[in-house]
Amino acid sequence: MENINRLIDHTLLKPDAKQEEIEKLCAEATKYHFMSVCVNPCNVNLCAKLLKGSDVKVCTVIGFPLGANISKTKIEETKYCLENGASEIDMVINIGRLKDKDYDYVENEIREIKNVCKDNILKVILETCLLSDEEIVKACQLSQNAGADFVKTSTGFSKGGATTHAVKLMRETVKDALGVKASGGIHSYEEAMAMVEAGANRIGASSGIKIVEGAKQ
Repeated sequence: MENINRLIDHTLLKPDAKQEEIEKLCAEATKYHFMSVCVNPCNVNLCAKLLKGSDVKVCTVIGFPLGANISKTKIEETKYCLENGASEIDMVINIGRLKDKDYDYVENEIREIKNVCKDNILKVILETCLLSDEEIVKACQLSQNAGADFVKTSTGFSKGGATTHAVKLMRETVKDALGVKASGGIHSYEEAMAMVEAGANRIGASSGIKIVEGAKQ
């Protein structure tokens, strides 16, 4: 696939990531023209400085990786990240509240964060490995109702990552209204293309270089 690099959020979210690794991530993203780097909030400001003037965006994660923070914490975290150079926000839903069928809570939290994001992209992480198909569909509907821009499969920190089944189900639910980001466990060009064919139009991966190099073979 031509220009698969522009589907990739080049990702480094491990808790022990050092500054030199973040600098390397940004250099790689610039070289390969990835869509964004995806980093923890504490690294947003550094990435914004390193990527200034490039075509690479700064993406960060909110309420990560559990989604169980109170809404006020997620909102303040979002504000901080946007003020410090992030232009894409990947937030984790409150998974327990979804399972409790407290749909107003889940939808309102997404809406409040989207209101803070304004024209910046908001991706909603569902953590599909913890959800039934019915819960995946409902979470997609709530995200769409709340004005999100993407739904995203996974944090990569739970018991499973992206699957083609989940991606297909998400795409069938949101149709063309939202983007679908597949993230977690995608390590090769073949795996990335399977997600694209299932309906993903963004890929979150720490193996972005391997994916792009695989496309050339």
